[in-house]
Amino acid sequence: MSKVSYYTPEGLKKLRDELQQLKDVERVKASKAIAEARDKGDLSENAEYDAAKEAQGMLEMRISKLEEVLAGARVIDESQLDNSKVLVLSKVKIKNQTNGMEMNYTLVADGEADLASGKISVNSPIGKGLLGKSVGDVAEIQVPNGVMKFDIIEISR
Repeated sequence: MSKVSYYTPEGLKKLRDELQQLKDVERVKASKAIAEARDKGDLSENAEYDAAKEAQGMLEMRISKLEEVLAGARVIDESQLDNSKVLVLSKVKIKNQTNGMEMNYTLVADGEADLASGKISVNSPIGKGLLGKSVGDVAEIQVPNGVMKFDIIEISR
C-alpha cells in the first residue's frame, strides 16, 4: 500500500517530469550501455557489463520508487487550508529562543524539501514540531543535543 503524500502542483509536475526522463531517456541509455558491453566479449570477465547491469538495476529501482510516490501523491488546494495553524505548505517565521535568530521555512512533502531554498519536510524533526502550532505558540523540538524552543512569529501561505 502506498503512503499518501501531499504536493504542490509544481512539486508533482517535477516528479512526473523526472519519471518521464528516467523512462524515456535514461532507460534507453542503460540498454545501449549493456548492449555495447555485451558486444565486447566474454560476459563472465566483463566488468563493464556488470557495471552497466548494476546501473540498470539502480535505474529501475528509482523508477519503481517514483511510481510508488506518484501513486500516493495528492495535490493540495491551498485555498482550503487554515492559516491560523501550521500545516503542509505553511510559510512559517520562527525565532530561536536560545540565540534570537529568526528563520523562515515553508513546510512541504519529503520529495520537495530543499533546505537551501527554505523548504523543510513535514516529517523532519522541526517540521513535525511546528505542525499544528499557532502564532504565539512555542514549539519544543527534540534534537540530538537537547530541546530547541522556537517562538511561532508568523504563519502565511
